[in-house]
Amino acid sequence: MSNLHRKLAALEANGKPIQIGLVGAGKFGSMFISQVPNTPGMRLSAIADLDPQRALASLKRTGYPAERYDATASISVVEGIKANRTAITSDAAAMIATPEIDVILEVTGNPAAGVRHALLCCEHKKHIVMVNVEADVLAGPLLARKAAEAGIIYSMAYGDQPALICELVDWARTAGFNVVCAGKGTKHLPEYHYSTPATVWDHYGFSQEQLASGDFNKQMFNSFLDGTKSALEMAAVANGCDLSPPSAGLAFPPCGTHDMPAVLKPRARGGQLEKSGTVEVVSCLEIDGRNVHNDLRWGVYVIIEAPGEYQRECFAQYGLKTDSTGWFAAQYKPYHLIGLELGVSIANIMCRGEPTGQTRSWHGDVVATAKRDLKVGEKLDGEGGFMVYGKLMPAEDSLAIEGLSIGLAHGLLLKREVKKDHGLSWQDVEFSEQNQAVAVRREMEEIFRKEFDVEKRVDGVR
Repeated sequence: MSNLHRKLAALEANGKPIQIGLVGAGKFGSMFISQVPNTPGMRLSAIADLDPQRALASLKRTGYPAERYDATASISVVEGIKANRTAITSDAAAMIATPEIDVILEVTGNPAAGVRHALLCCEHKKHIVMVNVEADVLAGPLLARKAAEAGIIYSMAYGDQPALICELVDWARTAGFNVVCAGKGTKHLPEYHYSTPATVWDHYGFSQEQLASGDFNKQMFNSFLDGTKSALEMAAVANGCDLSPPSAGLAFPPCGTHDMPAVLKPRARGGQLEKSGTVEVVSCLEIDGRNVHNDLRWGVYVIIEAPGEYQRECFAQYGLKTDSTGWFAAQYKPYHLIGLELGVSIANIMCRGEPTGQTRSWHGDVVATAKRDLKVGEKLDGEGGFMVYGKLMPAEDSLAIEGLSIGLAHGLLLKREVKKDHGLSWQDVEFSEQNQAVAVRREMEEIFRKEFDVEKRVDGVR
């Protein structure tokens, strides 16, 4: 990446900056907004948000230069580009259709919106950075194919953990190592699966002043806590790196950086993994709630195995963290900066023609799983809500049981009772094939059902 800044500076010097359209002005979008004025060769041409006032508030809160945006939200995207000012709109479709826009950042966190915007990018030939991992796991394997057919780049978001994990995996394989396991750290206890928006702040420790800033969505943050976000991100990594999800879902083993090579290796070799070539999330809390020593709560990692005795000796000579046998070693990045790093994706796309991580196959899926006993007639409230959390599972297993993707578990009515901790299936809910997100997901399922040669199980997820 050593030349990216020079390439961006050349675009700036030549008067040809990258024109960027941002969809969604929440926390992640705000972090990017704060950073883009500091980056040469980039222009935030427009922000599309259902609430333009939220976009304006984000610009003000992040210290975006007042002379670089239209506070009245009255100029068009094209007018804004000509005047070198950021336009604000509620019409994401019109922004995506603007010929002068080069790259779209999808940051809504809404799975259906993410699918819609990705398809519009295919139609209008706009590169897309899919920050919206919910949409990527819902339909990314198909969206990535459609993007390739349209001649555009569909990319994960640098700064978000999946893209950073993909980078570590690519480093390992490029250097000639087999990847044993890859993943991230988080804060997790088994009971967190049942956390709701009513209890979420009890576990985070944010001050009332922080919560009042407008940056914190309690349902979204609850999806981080209840394991849904971890499941989504590990599905994205599995799909982007050809890795296998654990057959029983994420185990969230308590583990510090010093213990990762010992814990994150196959059981047959003394570790806790069912096999090599998988994904896992490590917790910064012991089962009894104590803090893990040397935790990786904010970071990402990859575990590699020495291919031979010579490499094993090199691990020891150069001080790598290994297990007691010396064969397994860890490489990790302790922190990630989320939207503050997102410009790296844009630069890679426009200066190198490459994504920063990309869904390439369908290995992992995330199925909606009941937090409590669910009744007929109840309406699902989505990831991070009161009713379901997302469980990671192999895509073939999800297909076989007709699992309901967590990305669709919002607004659908239950037509069957579902017991606590049971996964939901298509058979449990009322849905319409006329819904775009449903139709795209069903199309993807049929494509991969044929590729996997998977038959449905008549008993669904029971």
